Amino acid sequence: MLIELEKVTKIYNRGNPNEVTALHDVSLQVRQGSMVCLQGASGSGKSTLLAIIGCVFPPTSGRAAIAGKKLSRMPDRFLTKHRRETIGFIFQQFNILPRLSVLDNITLPLLPLGISPAERKKRARKLMEQLAIGHKEYFPAGQISGGEMQRVAIARALINNPPIILADEPTAHLDSHLSMEFMQVMADLKSGGKTIIIASHDSLVSGHPALDTIISIRDGRVHVP
Repeated sequence: MLIELEKVTKIYNRGNPNEVTALHDVSLQVRQGSMVCLQGASGSGKSTLLAIIGCVFPPTSGRAAIAGKKLSRMPDRFLTKHRRETIGFIFQQFNILPRLSVLDNITLPLLPLGISPAERKKRARKLMEQLAIGHKEYFPAGQISGGEMQRVAIARALINNPPIILADEPTAHLDSHLSMEFMQVMADLKSGGKTIIIASHDSLVSGHPALDTIISIRDGRVHVP
């Protein structure tokens, strides 16, 4: 299994009056090459679950193994390295820097890795061509359309060739046509062996034929059909 969680609990502010248990004994497994939709209301623990899978922080208790690494045993600096190598993030608000060019936005995750400018540009151009935004390479990102901006976000998530893609409400600001385009890109990535977890309430996501599983999370507990 590429993603394995066993009796994972996450507690914030442990031992303080404002202590909150965001996840309770969560166990789940996700195979490589699967596409999963994660559903849950605000405050259900969905974001915490995504953060643990995304190697942002380890669980308070339980076992979380992501791409063969046990998170609870990893110092912060190694957790950061594992996240950079393993996870590609696509955010709801895109998190694109509008004054930077499309090219520079896509190559941002490579900057801490010491990769040469020539190699960074080579990787980005390959992705831009695949996603049909090569003609916008030097455009300021703030001057492109919403659909193009979403493709920039996808390219940035893929620039390190990570095995796992996490998308947080990626179609929230897209119309139905662009949402279907996004899901087709995800389906193509799945066909190429990527493992994809999409947090979404969009029926165009949850009803897509490429989706393997819908995981519901309520009150910090996971319900897998």
